[in-house]
Amino acid sequence: MLTVLLLLPLIGAALIGFFPIQVTSKLSRQIALGFASIAFVWTIVLAVLFNPSNVSHQFTEFLPWIDVLGLNYHLGVDGLSLPLLVLNALLTCIAIYSTDESINRPRFYYSLLLLLNIGVTGAFLSQDLLLFFLFYEIELIPLYLLIAIWGGQRRGYAATKFLIYTAISGVLILASFLGMVWLSDSHTFTLNDLNTTSLPLVTQIILLLGILIGFGIKMPLVPFHTWLPDAHVEASTPISVLLAGVLLKLGTYGLLRFGMDLLPDAWNYLAPFLATWAVVSVLYGSSCAIAQKDMKKMVAYSSVGHMGYVLLAAAAATPLSVLGAVLQMISHGLISALLFLLVGVVYKKAGSRDLDVVKGLFNPERGMPVIGSLMVVGVMASSGIPGMIGFISEFIVFRGSFAVFPVQTLLSMIGTGLSAVYFLILMNRAFFGRLSVQVMNLPRVYWSDRLPAFALALLIVIFGLQPAWLIRWTEPTTTAMVNIENVVATATK
Repeated sequence: MLTVLLLLPLIGAALIGFFPIQVTSKLSRQIALGFASIAFVWTIVLAVLFNPSNVSHQFTEFLPWIDVLGLNYHLGVDGLSLPLLVLNALLTCIAIYSTDESINRPRFYYSLLLLLNIGVTGAFLSQDLLLFFLFYEIELIPLYLLIAIWGGQRRGYAATKFLIYTAISGVLILASFLGMVWLSDSHTFTLNDLNTTSLPLVTQIILLLGILIGFGIKMPLVPFHTWLPDAHVEASTPISVLLAGVLLKLGTYGLLRFGMDLLPDAWNYLAPFLATWAVVSVLYGSSCAIAQKDMKKMVAYSSVGHMGYVLLAAAAATPLSVLGAVLQMISHGLISALLFLLVGVVYKKAGSRDLDVVKGLFNPERGMPVIGSLMVVGVMASSGIPGMIGFISEFIVFRGSFAVFPVQTLLSMIGTGLSAVYFLILMNRAFFGRLSVQVMNLPRVYWSDRLPAFALALLIVIFGLQPAWLIRWTEPTTTAMVNIENVVATATK
């Protein structure tokens, strides 16, 4: 059942890229959206069949692959990876739907989008360290090309910077994975066969440092974040949606799955440092967002701050905080995708994202009142206003972390106030006041431009009012992860 999620986009990419007859841009988009939609529906089927009370991996598939390397094709899904799978499938559909039909080289473009989906899906499903690394590296190639070919004026610089940072991330992660297997005398890279908890504390710390820096680059955390604003600014709107909504979650997922879960002694030892690191990322990212005039760069820096909440929750490693970390991943994925979609519509219609140029877009006659209303929903959710999923996730993170790291939690809560500050600046400058001369005659915004944003806004409100519909899939798994970690740490001591 899980291999289907990899085969569907692969078949779609092959049909678009290698079909012998001429395929128009519209047909390419329809084929890509069709296969991506089927994959999304299939993730819903998995969610319906998934048993939340079973904390072990479900729908597992195992096939020996390269015995000499100890590499096996081993897939599985649990409460940690299931919501991320659904989020990836949903945002892939939205990214394809939001792509302009007049895009150049459409066959190559849509094929790369589907290949990107395969890489991310495979990483979330992998139960083998080496298999995870292969999928982790596979997603690098299409994303680099999507930025380098269809990006903005400085797309070459942004794509190359992203490539270098992510390549370094991959090297560090691979080195840590190899160390886990060789030093623990394991014969395979399968997660269930690893015995990393028996390693000496110093060895665990060294391995964990590689994991922290490697996935910290991907999240990204300060000071490894500088590639993200450049990549977002130069990437097209659909790619920014995927980059913020899904690809950053590979970093947070990796920290929880391979850092906290496999190296519990080292994780507990470094936890105070990780909590302080989270505070630095939250405050620095939020402060940088306040200073931006480019709407897209402001939203990009907000991601740096919000990913710091995930690190804080993971450092605390309580059942409630780890649950909050997963909810924050889903929350940020939905909210950031909504904000980038709306900024993309503004840029497409107004021709600028500069807050000194774009003004008065709430004007009911010649502005974008509906887009402005949706933007209000997005910034309220990102600022943690009650009734939105952003409030639920941040509240659980802070509630679960406060007992362990009260000072760091209180400092991180300042980031919520700073989020309200920079988003208030965005709304006040771009949407209120008199419509500026530069954007006086705006093209019409069609419902096709608004539909993806409406869908995301609806999910943000629904899960904000009824978070139990989302928590029930994840809570048993995250609680079991923390309990097992505590048992192992106690036994080791």
